[in-house]
Amino acid sequence: MGLLEQCEAAFGTAGLYQVLDVRREASGDEIRRGYHRVSLRVHPDRAAPDRKEEATRHFQLLGKVYVVLSDQDQRALYDEQGIVDEESEALSQDRNWEEYWRLLFKKITIKDIEDFEKKYKGSEEELADVKAAYEDFKGDMGQIMESVLCVDYTDEPRIRKIIQEAIDSGEVPAYKVFVKESKQKMNARKRRAQEEAKEAEKTREELGLGDGEDDLKALIQSRNKDRKQEIDDFLAQMEAKYGNNSKKGGKKTAPKKAKK
Repeated sequence: MGLLEQCEAAFGTAGLYQVLDVRREASGDEIRRGYHRVSLRVHPDRAAPDRKEEATRHFQLLGKVYVVLSDQDQRALYDEQGIVDEESEALSQDRNWEEYWRLLFKKITIKDIEDFEKKYKGSEEELADVKAAYEDFKGDMGQIMESVLCVDYTDEPRIRKIIQEAIDSGEVPAYKVFVKESKQKMNARKRRAQEEAKEAEKTREELGLGDGEDDLKALIQSRNKDRKQEIDDFLAQMEAKYGNNSKKGGKKTAPKKAKK
């Protein structure tokens, strides 16, 4: 079975851009970030024991997809004819895909995230991300706060100010759900965020966690399944954005999918 057929079986699509969740017109950096983000979700190290074999297969497939789309000639062939060169050296050689992945991307720690947060907050990049999230979620502040990187309930007044200024200047539309949001809904969101913050800190103290990557994994594994997925998704976004030292990208909202 060829690469496209394998992708169809594993990911439900034979479209290589869709597998990496990027636009057909994506730049090399966007493709790299897409590969990083998606591969983090299926990385064998994060899989449950009974899913490790499947995760390994998916992880290897993603590596091959990235090889095709990151190679100028291979990508041109795929774009023009919708096929891949299965006999190419990159696809036919017996490669250690995990080792290849580690050559491309560094591991990150809690300290890395904290350092990134200091640079990101108040930057032009954050400004663009907030506006994009506002439009993506049609003014739903709850979803905006969950979407933008490195924010918690204490940032909400600042985020609201950014959005209001963008509305006043005509950069974004004035969605009713944002403009008319009730104080009750704002306070409920704040209480929920405070409770989650206390829970996270308590868990960290109970486990005696520090700033290493193993500590980060321990924190993830200590939470219930649903919360683990939320943390995994956040970490994946941070690694995709911070781990490759990219200056672009950033919001946690999914990019629009492109047709093959």
